[in-house]
Amino acid sequence: MHNMRTILAMGACYFLFAILLNSVGTVILQAINTFGVSKAQAASLEGFKDLPIAIVSFLVASFIPRVGYKLALLGGLSLVTVMCMITPIAGSFWALKALFAAVGCAFAIVKVSVYALIGQVTDSTKSHSSLLNTIEGVFMVGVLSGYWVFAAFLSEDITSHNWLNVYYLLSALSIATMCLVWFAKIEKPAEQALESGSAKNDFLDMLRLTYQPLVLVFVISAFLYVLIEQGVGTWLPTFNNQVLNLPVDVSVQLSSIFAASLAIGRLAAGQILKKVDWYLFLNLCLLGMAILVLLTLPMTKDLPQNQITSVFDAPVAAYLMPLLGLLMAPIYPVINSIMLSSLEKHRHAAMTGLIVVFSALGGTTGSLITGFVFEYMSGQHAFYMSLIPMAIITITLFLFKKRAQQVACSSAV
Repeated sequence: MHNMRTILAMGACYFLFAILLNSVGTVILQAINTFGVSKAQAASLEGFKDLPIAIVSFLVASFIPRVGYKLALLGGLSLVTVMCMITPIAGSFWALKALFAAVGCAFAIVKVSVYALIGQVTDSTKSHSSLLNTIEGVFMVGVLSGYWVFAAFLSEDITSHNWLNVYYLLSALSIATMCLVWFAKIEKPAEQALESGSAKNDFLDMLRLTYQPLVLVFVISAFLYVLIEQGVGTWLPTFNNQVLNLPVDVSVQLSSIFAASLAIGRLAAGQILKKVDWYLFLNLCLLGMAILVLLTLPMTKDLPQNQITSVFDAPVAAYLMPLLGLLMAPIYPVINSIMLSSLEKHRHAAMTGLIVVFSALGGTTGSLITGFVFEYMSGQHAFYMSLIPMAIITITLFLFKKRAQQVACSSAV
């Protein structure tokens, strides 16, 4: 029962941060309309979100077990609560930058804590993979909810600041999540799990992980995956608005299909992977992604200038492009689970730190590249660019599988 309360608290944390982190696409569109910033300037919000995630994860991932996961979670949630209250009062572009920086710092702490706690409350590779996919599925449900929560605060006056009031609601949700964490039975790691002797040695141990070939191939795969996901997900509302000529609220609402696809894909993958080899499955997903991009983007050219007032009036391309999420969904949690399952549990926090660092760097890179190409070429060109990392991931997955098999064989011996 105490594990269930812990799992509920972890799920609530992920649900909240899913809304906050993945609102960046909606906020970018609103920042362009409300504050009159350029696409390149708006794209910097992704950097304000992801770079703090990378920096904080790199610096504190190995120290969090010493502080305690409950205290770490409560600290991150407290920071988010305060910033959500300040943002609508300030009502400026710099306030949004500060908010995403705070959310990034807090999420780095939360993700390291949650991934480490998953190792504590599970006792096998299968249960670990199942719970990780479930938690990531909850994350995507939060992303899906976030699109509709933000859309509810949008008005026809695109220059209005009233949409910022959504952050009062999110601050209340953060307080409720703090209560769940407070009452969950989350224990500090046992002293023997902190056997390296000092925080400095823990930090150095995290750095030493990068010397392992399996870890190196893994972080490249994670980097490229998040580059694709954030490049598409962050700019999909703007793509819908400026390429498909959809109204702002409809653009945001239809972008929720991407989040729904990711959620369904990750929850379904937990069942499919019980019967299908992960390597074959992920390669089929990558092939499907490439085919979908090549089929959908030509449909976005020379669209008729019809009056669109609801999601039911949107062109077919507006429904097809978000379905990329269904195919890409299993990749990230599967490679994370395989990587973590190959390590001792006391090293999960350090490994999670590396996961978060390279995921954050991939997200920032993907958003900035997409925003730059969108600004100076076209939205179609920006999304065609996703084919390049897709091709590279097929290579890194092959290398990842070979290294994982070698580690498994050496462990068996």
